[in-house]
Amino acid sequence: MPELQLLRPDHAPALLAFERENRAYFAAWVPDRGDDYFARFAERLRALLAEQEAGICYFHVLVGPAGEILGRVNLMDVEDGGADLGYRIAERAAGRGLATRAVRDLCVRAADTYGLTFLKAAARRDNLASRAVLSRTGFTVVGETRLSGRPGLTYRRPLGDVSRAGAVT
Repeated sequence: MPELQLLRPDHAPALLAFERENRAYFAAWVPDRGDDYFARFAERLRALLAEQEAGICYFHVLVGPAGEILGRVNLMDVEDGGADLGYRIAERAAGRGLATRAVRDLCVRAADTYGLTFLKAAARRDNLASRAVLSRTGFTVVGETRLSGRPGLTYRRPLGDVSRAGAVT
């Protein structure tokens, strides 16, 4: 089974490969990262790791048995007991329940390790897969937004029901 790991510098080659291989797939749902992201990848990764060290964000990768990255699940803008959840799963790994499992695991980690009490998320209305993941993992719709110029929904998930034993109740 893939393992959710906190982003480390040694993930860099696999992470870059993941982003390159899935660029067009991700661009169908979120804004493309642009050529500059790939040209300055090492610099960007250092900046992310600095944000993580400062406790501003927590970046995670879903690592497969051969060390390949199958997904990213991140907590951004940590403040006041909460954070924004974002995730993306490789095209070749989609539809296998990995996003649901990774988000559940991150909810536990958010409560137990990072001391958070709630998470926020957003998904475009037409992104039925992401909306299903959020619903299955305890997020509820709390509003509307626009994402990439398209209609979206905002979600919230209190973490009070996440058990310290590592399971979502």
